[in-house]
Amino acid sequence: MGARAGRVVILGGGLTGLSTAYHLRSGYLLLEREERLGGHARTEEKQGFRFDQTGHWLHLRDPYMRQLADRLLPRLLRPVDRRARVFSHHVLTRYPFQANLHGLPPAVAAECLLGLIATRTAPAPAEAPRDFEQYCLRHFGAGISKHFMIPYNSKLYGVHPREITAEWCQRFVPIPSLEDAVRGAVGERPPEMGYNVSFLYPRRGGIETLTRALVARLRGEVRLRTEPTSIDLRRREVVVGGERIPYSAVVSTIALPDLIGLCDNVPGDVRDAARQLRCTSLRYLNVALKRPPAADFHWIYVPEEKHPFYRVGIYSNAASSMAPAGGGSVYVELAERGPPPPRARLLQQVARGLREAGVIERPDDILFADLREIRYAYVIFDHHYYAATHLLREWLEERDLYPRGRYGYWTYNSMEDCILAGRDVARLLGRAAAGPSA
Repeated sequence: MGARAGRVVILGGGLTGLSTAYHLRSGYLLLEREERLGGHARTEEKQGFRFDQTGHWLHLRDPYMRQLADRLLPRLLRPVDRRARVFSHHVLTRYPFQANLHGLPPAVAAECLLGLIATRTAPAPAEAPRDFEQYCLRHFGAGISKHFMIPYNSKLYGVHPREITAEWCQRFVPIPSLEDAVRGAVGERPPEMGYNVSFLYPRRGGIETLTRALVARLRGEVRLRTEPTSIDLRRREVVVGGERIPYSAVVSTIALPDLIGLCDNVPGDVRDAARQLRCTSLRYLNVALKRPPAADFHWIYVPEEKHPFYRVGIYSNAASSMAPAGGGSVYVELAERGPPPPRARLLQQVARGLREAGVIERPDDILFADLREIRYAYVIFDHHYYAATHLLREWLEERDLYPRGRYGYWTYNSMEDCILAGRDVARLLGRAAAGPSA
C-alpha cells in the first residue's frame, strides 16, 4: 500500500482504544466522538447514585492484567465473590441453572435432571451440533433447554438459538458434570463454576475509575467530539471534516460495519459481508432505590417471557459507594427491541418484576428510573458470522486498518480482553510500552 507515513490513528476512546494509546505511549492521534473518553466503561452519577452502562465486573485471569490493574488502581480494586442467581418459577436458584436445580418445583427439577441424565447416557452423536439450540439439547437435555437455555438466550439476543452457531459458547456456558448436577438438584451445593466466579470492582467511583486511571497516563494527542467522515485508502488519510490526517496505521474500535462504511472503494463482496453482520441493541434502566435492596445478589438471570427484563444487577451490593447511605443502585436490562412501551406501563411492569424477584419490597421503593440505550450490545454469532468477519478483518488488515475491541472486532469479550487487545495491537505495530510500570 505504499510508504508508511503519518501517525497511528486510533478511532474510539473506549477501553480498547485507551489501552492501545497507553501501550503505544506516543506517536498516535486518538479520535473520540463523545465529550469524554471511556466508551461503555463510563459511570453516570445522579443525586448521589452511580450507574455503569450495565454490569461491568472486572475478571482478571492474565498475569499481565493483574499487574497492570495493581499499577493503575493500587488498593482501589475490591475482590468480590460472585453471588448470581436465576429467577424463574417464582423462586431464586443459584447460578448456573444447569448445576443448581434445587428449589425449583419438583416436577420442573425432575424434568431437567432426567433430561440431563438422558444426554449423558445416550450414544454420542456422530456430527457436531449445527446451532446453539442443538448444543443446548445435546449437553443439557430437553428440560434445562426448555426452562432456561432457550428462553434466556432468546431474550438476550432477540433471536432464537437455532439462528446462533454453537462455536462461540464454550468459554461462557458452563457444562457441569453429572455428579455436580445431581448434587445441585438435591441441595448439596456444587463448586461455583463459570468464567466469572469472582471479580474485582472499584471501591468507589464505579467502573470509570479504571477508565480515568488509563486516561491520566496517556501521552499522545487526543481529540474529543471528533468523528471521521471517511478514510481514503489510496492516500492513507483519515478525513475529519475538511482536514486530512495521514496515517501509518489505523486502529479502529468503532463498530465494524461503521468502519467499512467510512472506507472508500470497498469491493462488493466486502460490503456484502459487512451487511451480514448482526447485533442486538440494549435498552436498560438505571434504577435508584430509596431503601437498601431487599436482595443480596449481585445479578440475576431471568428467562421467563412474562418479565420485561432478562437480567438485573445491583451495583450497591458490590460497592456500597454506588448509592447514598440507605439507598440502592440497580440496573435492569430490558428484553424488548421494538418500540418502547409507554413509560408508565413499562415502569409498572418492571416494578412488579423487581418485587417478585425480591429486589424491592414495594413499588414506591423506587426513587427514579432512567431509560438508556446502547446501539451495539451483543453480537449475534449467526451462521454467516465466521465467514463474514474473517473476510472483513483480512481485507482491512491488508490495508493497515486494525479492527479491535468488542465491536471493532465484532465479538463477545470482557474488559480484560479489550485491554489486552489494545496492548497486543500496539505490540504488533512495534511501539508498545515495556509493561505495566510504564
